[in-house]
Amino acid sequence: MSASNRPDGPRPETTGPDEGPQAPFPLRLSGEVVKGFGRGSSELGIPTANIPLSGLSVGGYDDIESGVYYGWAGIAPCTATHQHPPGSQSKYKLMASHIASALGKVAFGGSEREDAEGRKETLTSEKGAVYPMVMSIGWNPYYKNEVRSVEVHVMHQFETDFYGSHMNVNILGFIRPEYDYVSKEKLIEDIKTDIDVAGRSLARKPYAKMGDDPYLLDFKGKEQVAS
Repeated sequence: MSASNRPDGPRPETTGPDEGPQAPFPLRLSGEVVKGFGRGSSELGIPTANIPLSGLSVGGYDDIESGVYYGWAGIAPCTATHQHPPGSQSKYKLMASHIASALGKVAFGGSEREDAEGRKETLTSEKGAVYPMVMSIGWNPYYKNEVRSVEVHVMHQFETDFYGSHMNVNILGFIRPEYDYVSKEKLIEDIKTDIDVAGRSLARKPYAKMGDDPYLLDFKGKEQVAS
């Protein structure tokens, strides 16, 4: 449960090889969205959709390294997924605008995608919706958690929560290990950097296309999985 302090120096702009995810990625997790510690929105301004720790067992990843990861999240159909579909104009401001624009062009349809015509239909349907995500698996050393948690930040602005909805997660890369922080402000600063790193990493075509994985919208028989 111990964690080192964040090292000094600049952070990498992307993680993972440019040609696409390499073993052990991609990793698949699944679970029902449940209420967490209530700190993401209220204290940090960065809401998270938590899934039960048993979601790691479903994927066979009980021993996964604690830290921050990025990838894609599929959410079962609900009010939230219909309000602001992926790639739509939204109020999401936690990612640098130029990074969000680059990710949108490659991932959600645009001149940079050969299959742009059907992209939004693929990502948003009656089966649910797929969004970019960055997630934390671990103990949150700054808050000295006594239990390990799986906290997914969906990089999109929603007008309502989606507790009780099922989420499938495709993890494509590792960003950094857990660190302890001298202040909440430093923690928030690093999380926002995580979001930018995730956005740049997912904007690369091999990673963007992983959002098409049918697994992300396959919720059949999963109503009780990891709940």
